[in-house]
Amino acid sequence: MNRYILALDQGTTSSRAIIFNRKGLPVAIAQKEFTQYYPKPGQVEHDPAEIWSTQAGVAAEVISKAGAGSTDIAAIGITNQRETTVVWNRKTGRPVYNAIVWQDRRTADFCDKLIKEGYSQKILDKTGLIIDAYFSATKVRWILDNVSGAREQAEKGDLAFGTVDSWLIWNLTKGELHITDVSNASRTMLFNIHTLKWDEELLGIFNIPESVLPEVRPSSEVYGRTSVHFSSSVPIAGIAGDQQAALFGQMCIEPGMVKNTYGTGCFMMMNIGSKPIESKSRLLTTVAWQVGKETHYALEGSIFIAGAVVQWLRDGLGIIRQSGDIEKLAAQAGDSGGVYFVPAFAGLGAPHWNQHARGTMVGLTRGTSASHIARAALDSIAFQTFEVLVAMQKDSGIEIRELRVDGGATVNNLLMQFQADLLQAKVVRPKITETTALGAAYLAGLAVKYWSSMDEIRKQWQLDRAFTPKLKPEEIRQLVGGWHRAVKAARSWADDK
Repeated sequence: MNRYILALDQGTTSSRAIIFNRKGLPVAIAQKEFTQYYPKPGQVEHDPAEIWSTQAGVAAEVISKAGAGSTDIAAIGITNQRETTVVWNRKTGRPVYNAIVWQDRRTADFCDKLIKEGYSQKILDKTGLIIDAYFSATKVRWILDNVSGAREQAEKGDLAFGTVDSWLIWNLTKGELHITDVSNASRTMLFNIHTLKWDEELLGIFNIPESVLPEVRPSSEVYGRTSVHFSSSVPIAGIAGDQQAALFGQMCIEPGMVKNTYGTGCFMMMNIGSKPIESKSRLLTTVAWQVGKETHYALEGSIFIAGAVVQWLRDGLGIIRQSGDIEKLAAQAGDSGGVYFVPAFAGLGAPHWNQHARGTMVGLTRGTSASHIARAALDSIAFQTFEVLVAMQKDSGIEIRELRVDGGATVNNLLMQFQADLLQAKVVRPKITETTALGAAYLAGLAVKYWSSMDEIRKQWQLDRAFTPKLKPEEIRQLVGGWHRAVKAARSWADDK
């Protein structure tokens, strides 16, 4: 009897592998960071070979840590940083260029051109997305136009494009499978979320040949089996982009349920059921997952910089030695001392969508200390989340009374309490905070009948702690007013150049 499900969680700064048992509990975890490349300001790249080698390495490590063999693994589920774009040669399996990361802004001017040419509504209608350098389409186009010989190879059918899930599966199956799932496809700006197919008109707008695209599959089914790296072949049976996987892992399977993941970025998602809703508040409409013939959609607010602001305090400013030190340093200040920090290092995401905005700190005085800056950095994560939640309530017409949270920063009780205060809603942290990997595991496990049904896995969700609001509404109004002024300053800096 297969004892475990293996989840491969390929993130923006590290590759992780987690083995889960039948109760949905992690048995073993392995993680390895990989190199971030910044060729020019606003550009972010990864080496696809390093993504694959670190992911393959932690997969082997975690099986060993669990004292298991590949015959003990019932299935593999894959979840991944979304939008990050890899283009490789089908014959050699080698990338033609580094992976262009979702945070990369090199195609912002091209996006501005598309907006000026009047494509915004057409692209929104078909994809649920706002034109932005964040998504994959302009990144693929950039590679085809800027890498010598790439467009010619693509026209001949020699190149393959994929988000990171496609790249991992290609390598796991030695090139047998070039696939993605509906959740990842819906983040490319090339996929029609109504027909659930690649869209010819969009391919024409971005000048991308159809031959480079992966086949789009549901999020939970047996796609094939591994042909490398495992001593015996293992079914690959679940795929979802990281935020959709977290929504599933949090068991937000009913319309109106909301989760927020605090990772490198911050991503809030609301399950909106089986029909897409067009946002009036500049949120994204995206495919959540497809299980069997049933497709669920979600509203999403994307915040580009969340946990990354803590990494910047550690690596850029050097005011903390480890990310975990931030809570202690921030607590020394009591509050931010009137300092507001808008971490628009990669532009502003939802609901502003200003790709030219840059990081801004306001309210500094001679008395401002490292602890005030640390507190303002943490507060910025909660303020950005607040703005998205307000927009989500407006679009859905649902008052959100509970927010399920996950991701690395949720261990920070100071941040979680401030989040509950700002939202004036309950913030709920589950016992298992590895919900992104767990979502991928659940999708894979359902496909191979490791778990019998949604009902079985729904019962596994357990509460760790609930944070309830303590600050008065009047105090919140003042804090939010200050934040809005700070955001205005960040936007002005970009607009007045």
